[in-house]
Amino acid sequence: MKKFAATLILLASVMVALPATGWCYGQPSVNLGFTSFVDGGPPAGPGVYFQQYFQYYTTDKFVDGPPDAEMDVMVSLTQLLYQSNQELLLGGKWGINAMLPVVDFDLDNAPPGMTTNSGVGDLLIGPYLQWDPIMGANGPIFMHRIELQMIFPTGDYDDKTAINAGSNHFSFNPYWAATVFLTPQWTASWRIHYLWNDKNEDPNLPIPGVDDFQPGQAVHANFATAYEVLPKQLRLGINGYWFKQISDDEIDGDDVDGREKVFAIGPGLVWHFNQDQHLFINAYKESKAENRSEGERVTLRYVHHF
Repeated sequence: MKKFAATLILLASVMVALPATGWCYGQPSVNLGFTSFVDGGPPAGPGVYFQQYFQYYTTDKFVDGPPDAEMDVMVSLTQLLYQSNQELLLGGKWGINAMLPVVDFDLDNAPPGMTTNSGVGDLLIGPYLQWDPIMGANGPIFMHRIELQMIFPTGDYDDKTAINAGSNHFSFNPYWAATVFLTPQWTASWRIHYLWNDKNEDPNLPIPGVDDFQPGQAVHANFATAYEVLPKQLRLGINGYWFKQISDDEIDGDDVDGREKVFAIGPGLVWHFNQDQHLFINAYKESKAENRSEGERVTLRYVHHF
């Protein structure tokens, strides 16, 4: 309860290959479960990609928080990215990624003062380097990418509201994504992020005289493995994510106890309509949460290559 009373904030912004959106007590919302299978490279090489995500998150368990509150979160996330065919550094080909979420909150049985502010979330911009697949005798063996994601505080925010669509602070959230082809049909993928947060200089905190709040640093990752059950059409697999805060939040420069942590796993699939159109469906069940909510999440992701 100390963590909840001191840092009741939801920052519902996202990233690509995108941040995931859920209820949290101090950390911004990041990419937990938005990306999964064959994540190490674009499915159709260079060009322009449009991706649309829909994610539903539900929880009635706020670990170390309000005991009776329940919340549903709906997120619509639109992404545009450009993958060039031009090498820039160490053989990596440059690209640029932009993402913008729209978030809707439905909160029940909340304590007084715990209100929501649905709307447009924060804008994410990420320059990246994508390396061509390393090829073997039977096809690709390994492909990977590094992206320097930046989340800008452009979203809807009200300092009189506890749960906002925007974060009101800048975040730096770079990642390394990779896919290993264990066999031509069986893949394993991961996306490993580091998260640094700037100060929110207009926080919603139930403490008079507070000038700023800064969420602690964190590491988080998505992971997935899938098997191609229908050649060039359907992959079935297991997907998950993990989040761990590695430094304390700060209020006016003073550390606050209560770091966040969560783990999730579940089933998923990807349907390849053709080389240019793909549909991902992923489900997750959270566990081992500390100082944040624990619930269930479903993500739909459509990818189109022009």
